[in-house]
Amino acid sequence: MAREKGFTKKNFLKGIIAENPLFVSILGTCPALATTKSLEAAIGMGLLFTFVLICSSVLVSLLRKIISEEIRTPAYIVIIATFVTIVKMFSNAFLPELYSTLGVFISLIVVNCIVLGRAEAYASKNGVFDSFIDALGMGVGYTLAIILMAFFRELLGTGGFTIGAVFPIVKEPLTLQIIPEDYAISMFQMPAGAFIVFGIILAVLAFIKNRKEELKAAQARAEKIRKAEEAKKAAAAAQAKATVEGGNK
Repeated sequence: MAREKGFTKKNFLKGIIAENPLFVSILGTCPALATTKSLEAAIGMGLLFTFVLICSSVLVSLLRKIISEEIRTPAYIVIIATFVTIVKMFSNAFLPELYSTLGVFISLIVVNCIVLGRAEAYASKNGVFDSFIDALGMGVGYTLAIILMAFFRELLGTGGFTIGAVFPIVKEPLTLQIIPEDYAISMFQMPAGAFIVFGIILAVLAFIKNRKEELKAAQARAEKIRKAEEAKKAAAAAQAKATVEGGNK
């Protein structure tokens, strides 16, 4: 039971950290760059994407023994397209601002390589529960990644955050101004700003990863030197003991 819990946790966390779809696998970059102008839009995109990913992965896993290999990819696309259609209808009916903000990128979830890739690489080969956990981890990882991008883009591009423009949680949209508007850099609201933020985040993550690997290598070298010194001392002690025993004889 403990091993199963450990596997479930690892299966979930890999999508957030080790195999993050956006920052590690560099997948789904088009919607990430296009829908991260505001924090609310990124949250909405992440929620819709995660819903489609989970539902399609679970259904693919359920039907994995029924769908033949010859029609596997078209069948997966039909499954994904069905859930995308449901998402479009729901968002258009209940969240029209979100639907308008995300626009065509909701439809493009159908051809998002993350969704199709998880269906092909994981859900088609694993059980329903494992596929659900895998999809949940990947969805959460992608959502957190685009939220991080949107946080910096909206903050630097507008100087603050707008609440209620996409989700009707307040009667009138509220703006939380953190940086004076005169000091905001509008470029970060443009495609070039998205590439800059994305590149900086990737550079920081690469630096952290390289630093960890360097520290790990240094620790391994130190451990190797320590063991060599201990072996040398043990050999010297054994030689001294043998010398003393030989002298006594």
